[in-house]
Amino acid sequence: MMKSRLLGCLALGGLLFSAPLALSAEQAVRLPAPSIDEPAQAGSETAVFAGGCFWGVQGVFQHVKGVTNAVSGYAGGSGDTASYETVSSGKTGHAESVKVTFDPKQVSYGKLLQIFFSVAHNPTQLNYQGPDRGTQYRSAIFVASDEQKKVAQAYVAQLDTAKAFPKPIVTKISGLDGFYPAEAYHQDFLTLNPTYPYIVYNDMPKIDNLKSIFPADFKAEPVLVSKAKT
Repeated sequence: MMKSRLLGCLALGGLLFSAPLALSAEQAVRLPAPSIDEPAQAGSETAVFAGGCFWGVQGVFQHVKGVTNAVSGYAGGSGDTASYETVSSGKTGHAESVKVTFDPKQVSYGKLLQIFFSVAHNPTQLNYQGPDRGTQYRSAIFVASDEQKKVAQAYVAQLDTAKAFPKPIVTKISGLDGFYPAEAYHQDFLTLNPTYPYIVYNDMPKIDNLKSIFPADFKAEPVLVSKAKT
C-alpha cells in the first residue's frame, strides 16, 4: 500500500535532501476574512476542498476548532475510478480532496475558506501543488449548496481584486457530485506519521502556520477519522 502511495505524493525521502531548493515548502499568506459568509445555523455542514496531496489538507482542518471530522478522499470523478492507483493516473477527473464536517456555530464556511487559501495550499498553482504534479493535485472547491457557491465565488473575487497573491487564483469552483473516501492507510496520515520526510517538509509547516495565523481557531488535539463523531 505505502509503496504505491510514494508514486503520488512523491517519494521525497531521497529527493528531499538532494534538491531542497526546488522542493521548498509553501509559505502561508495572511488574508482578509470573507466579506460575504454563510449565516450560522444549527446542525452540521460539510465542505469539500482539494489542494494538492490530501495528507496536508486533512491535517490542517483536523486542527481547526469546530471541525468534527476531516476525511481524505476523491471528488470530481465517478465512483468506479475512485481508488488511489487509478486517480494517480491523472485521467479520472478526480482530485485528491478532503471532506470537512463542521459546526457552523463554531466555525463558518467563510473561515474554512480563509484557512484553505491562506494555510492549506497555494491557490495560484495550476494542476500542481508544491512538488506534486497532475490534475489530481489541482486546487478546487466542490460546493454542496448554492450558498456555498455564492460565498466561495465572492471570496475568490475579493482576493483577486485585492491582489492578495502575486498571481491570479486558479481554484475551480464546481458542484459536488460525489465524494469517495480514500483508502484507510491515507486517513490521519499526518498525525500518524509526523516524522515522515514528506510530512516534515511539506505539511508540518502548515500546522505551524495555522497555529500562528489563526490562533483563535487552532486546536492542539486533532480530530481523527478513527475517533470522529459525526
